[in-house]
Amino acid sequence: MKIHIVMVEPEIPQNTGNIARTCAIIGAKMHLVKPLGFDISDKYLKRAGLDYWDKLDMEVHESFKEFLNKYSPKKNNMFFATTKGQHCYSDVKYNEMNEIFILFGKETKGLPEDILQENLEKTIRIPMRENFRSLNLSNSVAIVAYEILRQTNFENLQETSSYFE
Repeated sequence: MKIHIVMVEPEIPQNTGNIARTCAIIGAKMHLVKPLGFDISDKYLKRAGLDYWDKLDMEVHESFKEFLNKYSPKKNNMFFATTKGQHCYSDVKYNEMNEIFILFGKETKGLPEDILQENLEKTIRIPMRENFRSLNLSNSVAIVAYEILRQTNFENLQETSSYFE
């Protein structure tokens, strides 16, 4: 299974660096959709990703429209992570898919409302207490990505440590 983590107009370099590190570690492809709130060479971005940048499969898109033209929601298994989601992220049967795109919006506004309305049945959310805005973006990515991996029995990932052998 191929996992695509799509960051639509991310604003905080440290979040994106942490997400890049997660993507490299689990073998997911990271998509960055411009405009970005930072430069890709930003020291905070690189610092958060540490030495994983050379292991990261990343694609940069000039706009959200360009991304959607290349990877149509109608032709791909695409899910939209939002606090307004209609389904719990863990209720989706990811293990039945070969390729999955999970889209996350910018830290201050999330994904565009019109896109969410057009794809309401594909919106997912992480449960949380009422009256709280949202989890940190990089934490949200990790939660959803690891649920996908859990459903596929962590295929191609080392599950145990050989540290004490």
